[in-house]
Amino acid sequence: MSDEVNPFESLQSQIDDAAAYLDVGDDVIERLKHPERVLETNLTIERDDGDLERFTAFRSQFNGDRGPYKGGIRYHPQVSRDEVKALSGWMTYKTAIVDIPLGGGKGGIVVDPDDYSEAELEQLTRSFAKELRPLIGEDRDVPAPDVNTGQREMNWIKDTYETIENTTEPGVITGKALDSGGSEGRVEATGRSTVIAAREAFDYLDKDLEGATVAVQGYGNAGWIAAKLIDEMGATVVAASDSSGGIYNADGFDPVAAKEHKNETGSVVGFEDSEAALTNDDVLTLDVDLLIPAALENAIDADLAEAVDADVISEAANGPLTPAADEVLEGKDVFVIPDILANAGGVTVSYFEWVQNRQRFYWAEERVNEELETIIVDAFDALVETYERHDLENPRTAAYVVAIQRVADAFEEAGSWP
Repeated sequence: MSDEVNPFESLQSQIDDAAAYLDVGDDVIERLKHPERVLETNLTIERDDGDLERFTAFRSQFNGDRGPYKGGIRYHPQVSRDEVKALSGWMTYKTAIVDIPLGGGKGGIVVDPDDYSEAELEQLTRSFAKELRPLIGEDRDVPAPDVNTGQREMNWIKDTYETIENTTEPGVITGKALDSGGSEGRVEATGRSTVIAAREAFDYLDKDLEGATVAVQGYGNAGWIAAKLIDEMGATVVAASDSSGGIYNADGFDPVAAKEHKNETGSVVGFEDSEAALTNDDVLTLDVDLLIPAALENAIDADLAEAVDADVISEAANGPLTPAADEVLEGKDVFVIPDILANAGGVTVSYFEWVQNRQRFYWAEERVNEELETIIVDAFDALVETYERHDLENPRTAAYVVAIQRVADAFEEAGSWP
C-alpha cells in the first residue's frame, strides 16, 4: 500500500485523462478539478473525565451543478483536507455516472472512534452538526455515513439539525435508521452495486461468474456484503481480509460465517474454515477471477499492481488504486470497474432515501433493489458504449468521460453570471 500518493492529485489526474476525449474547454475542466468550498473547523468536547479535547473536522462541497452536494462523513485518524477534497470530487462524478440529480461533497473528523465512549462520540457528532448546520439541508448539502460512521451518527446529526432549526426535515441526511426515515436496502447498497457491476463486466467479457474465484480486501459493511451477494450469484469466495490480516481457502468458505466470526472476535483472522493466514497484500495479489478492494484509498500502488493476478477488479472502496497502479494493470489487461460506478449503490440508495423523505412515502426493499439494479446496469452500459466508441485504454477513463460531460453540460446550460 502507498501512503504517499495524494488522493486529490489522483482525482485531478483522472480528470485530465478523460479531458482529452471531451469537447469541453480547458477553463471548464480547470473549474471541475477543484472544490467550490471547503470548511475546516475545530471542535472541542468535554471528555468523560472532565478534560477538554480539540478535533479538526472538514466538509468539502465540490460541485453543485447537478443538484445538492451529497457525500459521507468519516471518522478516521488519517482524515485530511486533501482526502475530503478528493472524496468529494469522486462523489461528484459518481452521482453523474449513475445520472442522479445530486452533486458531490464529503466530510470527516480526524479521530479514532475506538478511543472514545459513545457519550463522547455523541458530543463530537452533535458539535460537528452544529458547525455544519448553516451549510446543510435537503436542498443544499445532504451528508451520509462513511468510514466508521453509520445510522447512529446520522440519527444524531438529524436530531441536532432539526432541534436547532425547530423543524422536521428527515431529508437533511441519509443513511438513517428505518424508524428515523431511512430506506430499506441502504445497508446492502454499496456491496450490491459492486457485485452487479462485476456481474455485468463478466458478461461483457464473456466470462462465467458461476464458480469464479473471488478475493475481498476489507471486510467491513461493503466488503462482507459484496462477498455474501457474489456467493449467492454462484461465485466462490476464497479469501478475505481486514485490518488485522487475511484468510484463505482454495475451496471457498461461507462469507456469512466469516462475518459472524469477525463479529465475535473482532477480525476474520482465525476463522475455522481458513486454510492459511494471509496479509492484506497477499489477498490483493492472489490468482483469482475477481478482486474486490473494499478498504481505504491507495491500497494498490504501482509496485503492488505488478503482483496483482486478478482478471477483473470491482472497486468497492473509494480510490483503492493509484494512477500509477492503473497504468500497470492496464498493461496487464486487467478490467477495472472504477469506484465511481462500482460502489455507487450507496449514494444511489441514499438518493432513493432522500426522495422518500421528501415525499413522505416509503418503498419496499424489493422496489429499492430493482431501481438500483436498473441504474447500475444502465450506467455500466453507458460506460461500455463510451469505452468502445472512443477506443479508450481503460474503463475508468470511460466513466470519467461520461460523468464529466454530464457535469460540464449542466454548468454550461445554466450559464454563468457575476
